[in-house]
Amino acid sequence: MNIIVNGRHLEVTPALHSYAEDKISKFDRYLHEISEAVVTLSIEKKYRHKADVLLKVNGVLIQAESVTDEIYSAIDEVTEKLDRQVKKYKEKMVSHRKGGAKSAEVELSEKTDEKETGRIIKNKRFELKPMSPDEASMQMDLLGKSFYVFINDMSSDINVIYTRQDGNFGLIEPVK
Repeated sequence: MNIIVNGRHLEVTPALHSYAEDKISKFDRYLHEISEAVVTLSIEKKYRHKADVLLKVNGVLIQAESVTDEIYSAIDEVTEKLDRQVKKYKEKMVSHRKGGAKSAEVELSEKTDEKETGRIIKNKRFELKPMSPDEASMQMDLLGKSFYVFINDMSSDINVIYTRQDGNFGLIEPVK
């Protein structure tokens, strides 16, 4: 597994780099398919220390972030969150293997600032991979998002799956 540790508004010392690497490398024991882990450590407004981790597993992205008063505790907390997500991912993969489903992924992480509305404040680009709506709902649930954009493997159209207020899923498909 390739571990990349980045710092934003923060100098990543060798001790901090080593600490983050040690914490993230333990996931290689649980998931041997992890190709890359990107750890971004940052300081916001002097007292908010943020740790954001993105694991790339067979084309699937597993992401977690944590904000605390101290950078080491942020790394610990994000590791705990990732641990839960990795276990959830493994359980879903075992249940999908029984059904014969293949794994694929796309992540759309739109974070909006509630103070500003009506403006695009963040733009993300990502690679779309073909998958079934069932796989897309699994990926959306795994990432903890309320919607998910994917290419439908049957129609080759871009679809959006979303969580409805009643707990079910909705699927948006284009009209041909």
